[in-house]
Amino acid sequence: MTRILVVDDEPAIRDTLRMLLAYERFEVVVAETARDGLAALGKEEVHACLLDIKMPGMDGLECLLKIRESWPDLPVIMISAHGTVATAVEATRKGAFDFLEKPLDRDRLLLAVRNALSQGNLSRENRVLRERIRTQTAILGESACVHALRELIRRVAATEVRVLITGENGTGKELIARSIHEQSARGAGPFLAVNCAALPAELIESELFGHEEGAFTGASARRVGKFEAARGGTLFLDEIGDMPLPAQAKVLRVLEENSVQRVGGNKNVAVDVRVVAATNKDLQELIQARTFREDLFFRLNVVPVHAAPLRDRAEDVPLLARHFLHESIRRHGLPVRRLGEDALARLTAYRWPGNVRELRNLMERLPIIVDGEVIAAPDVDRVLQPTRSASHDPFVQCRTYEEFKEASERMFIEARLRATDWNVSRTAEELDMPRSNLYKKMEKFGLK
Repeated sequence: MTRILVVDDEPAIRDTLRMLLAYERFEVVVAETARDGLAALGKEEVHACLLDIKMPGMDGLECLLKIRESWPDLPVIMISAHGTVATAVEATRKGAFDFLEKPLDRDRLLLAVRNALSQGNLSRENRVLRERIRTQTAILGESACVHALRELIRRVAATEVRVLITGENGTGKELIARSIHEQSARGAGPFLAVNCAALPAELIESELFGHEEGAFTGASARRVGKFEAARGGTLFLDEIGDMPLPAQAKVLRVLEENSVQRVGGNKNVAVDVRVVAATNKDLQELIQARTFREDLFFRLNVVPVHAAPLRDRAEDVPLLARHFLHESIRRHGLPVRRLGEDALARLTAYRWPGNVRELRNLMERLPIIVDGEVIAAPDVDRVLQPTRSASHDPFVQCRTYEEFKEASERMFIEARLRATDWNVSRTAEELDMPRSNLYKKMEKFGLK
C-alpha cells in the first residue's frame, strides 16, 4: 500500500490529513516533530511526505535538507500557514516537490499528492535503470590485464581523443566503448553504435551521413545520419575493418572537417561527436592489401585499446560465470542455482573460443536445463560438448606453441583417465608418472 508521512506539530492538522488521506486509501504515518519524522523514515518505506515548515526545534526546511541527503527520491510537499513567495522559492531550491498554504484545499492537496507519487515512481525507476546500465557497462574481472584496461579507460575517458579497440569476437569491445562514453564528459549525451559489417555497402553511407529526399530510389523523406544523431555524444563504429573504401573516404573527411554532407545534398552540416571504432581484424594487413585506408587508420588509432581474449585471463572466469548465472536467474525468474567447485574448474580450464559472449550464453542455458541446486562438471560438459564438436580441429584456438602443448597434454591425460574409468592410480602407473604429479596435472586442467 502507498504510504504517506505527515509531519506537523498541530494535532488538528495531523488528524485532518490522516482522515483525508486514509479516505483516499493511502496508509498514513504521522509525526509531531521533524526528528520523529526522520525516525519514521528510517523504520519503513514511505512514498511521499507532507512537511510543515514552522515547527519547534528543527524546522521543516532543515528537515528537508536531511531528507534529500538520505532519501533523494522521496517527494516532499511543504505546507505552511505563513507562506510567502520567498519561502516557497527557498523550499523549491532545497528540493521540495511542491508548496501548499494553510488552510489546505482538499482538491489542491490530493492533486499535489498524486503528482508527487507519480514523480517519486519515475525517480525510483530512473535510479534502478541507471544502476542497471552502470552494472551492464561495468568491466568485470580482477586479472592484471583487466585492471590495466580499466585504468586506460579512465584516462582516455577524460579526454576527447579517438580510440581504436581491437580484439576477437565476443571480448566485449562495445562494452569498452560504452564504458569510455559513460565516464566521459559526453556521458549524458547519446551513444549510438553502427555495425559496419552488418550494413550493405549501398546503405552504409545513408546510415552514417543521412540522405536528402529523393537522393535515391526509396528516399521518400530527408533522414538524419548517425553522425548528426549522435551530436554531443559518442558514435561507435563497430567492425570498422569491413567498411567499404568509398565510405572510408567520407568518414575520413568528417573526422578532418567535423562536418557531414548528406547523400544527395550539397550542404555541409556541422557535427559534434566523439568517434570510437573497433575491429576484430588486423588493420595493418588490410592496409597492405589496400582494402583499408592508412590515413583513416591513423585518424582512428590515436589511443589503441586491446580487449584480451578470455583464455588470457582465465582467473576471471569464476567471477564472470557467477555474475552471468545470477543475472540469468534474476532476469528469467528461475530457481536459485550455484556453480560447484568442479564446474568452476571445468569452466576455468576451457579455452573459450567464443570468449565472454560464449560464457554468458552458457550461463543462460545451464540454470534452465539443470534440475539440482548445484551445477556440476558433468552439467558443464553436457552443454560444452556440442561447442567442442563444432570444430574439426581441436587446436584451432591455439595461437602459440606453448598453448598447443598444453592443449595436447590435457587431451592426452583425459583420454588415458577415461580409458581406465578415471582410476588415478592405474593411470599414473600406465603413464609411468608419480600419482602426486598426475593429481597436479588434473588440477591444472580441471580434470576430475
